[in-house]
This record gives sequence, structure tokens and C-alpha cells, in this order.
Amino acid sequence: MHVITLTTDFGTPDWFVATMKGVILGVNPRATVVDITHEIPAGDIRAGAFALAASCRSFPEGTVHVAVVDPGVGSARSAIAVQTLDYFFVGPDNGVLSWALRSEEIRTIRRLENEKLFRQPVSRTFHGRDVFAPVAAHLSKGLSIAKVGSEQRNYQRLSWPEAKRGRRRVAGEVIYIDRFGNAITNIDAQSLLASDWDRGRVCVGRRVIRGLKRFYQQAPEGEPLAIIASTGFLEIAINGASAAGRLKIKPGDPVTLQRPFGQSSS
Repeated sequence: MHVITLTTDFGTPDWFVATMKGVILGVNPRATVVDITHEIPAGDIRAGAFALAASCRSFPEGTVHVAVVDPGVGSARSAIAVQTLDYFFVGPDNGVLSWALRSEEIRTIRRLENEKLFRQPVSRTFHGRDVFAPVAAHLSKGLSIAKVGSEQRNYQRLSWPEAKRGRRRVAGEVIYIDRFGNAITNIDAQSLLASDWDRGRVCVGRRVIRGLKRFYQQAPEGEPLAIIASTGFLEIAINGASAAGRLKIKPGDPVTLQRPFGQSSS
């Protein structure tokens, strides 16, 4: 396969993304480069980690996923490539790859040390262009990952905040705000197997939302709703508006789902 994905906080007004793609195509003209997103808030490693984890398994086997949210660029932080059963992941070893790797069977982790694979000279401020892009391009052409550098036993992990489930209550938090202002939480659909949860109450801040909807327009326009979204997680939204803006929601805010009164755990 020759598919390479890019997830960064670079935005698109400047030349950063285009130069990464230029370097990739210079090494592998047959590569198909797919933008997952370049609108991660600057330096927000958790947001980058979630965006990559939410999307990476939609791609064919052999895809090389590059994630660059790298406030420590030029420092002593290591740069790594990880081969899993199905994919390659390339990026700084600062946790941005870790949420995607939680669901992967890891074969090997390698430090990016082979400078023959880098674009020269290597800038201290743009490893996305000079290190990660060319290494990803070489991997997409079939280069053995063993040739990128020495093996590393582990990688930096961001802690995943597990939702806490009780008989009558699931407690979680907001993980990610998408461009529509929808607030995605860490409460996954598997936590809500009992059929009566969809008639419960979702509490975020001082707002109480009653019941779960199946689609956005099931709520009146301008009204908040809770829904199990395409990510497989509980999401707080507003039909036709930004829930984050209207309800002043931000990542880390607590969210609870309570069972309807008079119901017992199944």
C-alpha cells in the first residue's frame, strides 16, 4: 500500500502541510496522501491523539499514519515509528500516537535515527517536513522498519480517562470538541448496554438533558441533545448550533449519565 495519512496542528494558511506532502511525493511519487486533520489546536496533544484514534482504523492495511503535534520539537524527546499488525505510526514520542496504539497489536517500536532517510539539513523546528514525512514515505515504499533505527521497548502514553460505571450512574468527561461544537465524551456505547439508559438524564455543567436521541434533528432546533455518535462515544450536541459555545463546554468537563428512577440494573 502507498497510503499516508497526516494529522497535525499546522493549519492550512501556511506552507507547512504542503511542504510535508512535497517531501513525501519526492520520495514516493505513487503515494496517496490523506489529510485526517490539520486543525488540531496548537500544541494540544490530547486532541491530536483522539483525532488519530478515531480515524486510523478506517484505512486499509499497510497505511502509514503520521501525527505531528509536537510542542517539544528540537528537544530531547524521541521520534518513533511503530509497526502494528495492520499499520505503521510515525511521530514524536510524546503521547500523540498512544490512544491509537491502545487498540493495536504492536510488532515493533523503532527510534528514528537513520539520518540517511531524513531531508537534509534537518531543521530544529520542523521535524514534520525533515524527519517524519520522509521516513513515512520510505516506509510506504516497503522499507523495512528495522532500517529506521534501534528498537525501543515502550512509548509515551497519555492516560486515557476511563468512565466510571455504577448501577445507576456513569461518570465521564469531555475528551474532544469537533468543528461543529459537539462535545465528545469518554462514555462509550459499551457502557450503555442496558436498554433503559436511553431514557436517563445526561448532566453536563448545570445543564440536564433528558434521554438519548438517535439523530441530531430528533431534538428541536436550538435544543441540546445527547447522542451516541459515529465515534462510538456519548456526545453532547445542539441541533443547529455549537454545544461547546452555547453551553460553555470544554475538554475535561465532567459528564454524567444517570439511569431513570425506578429502574434497576440488568
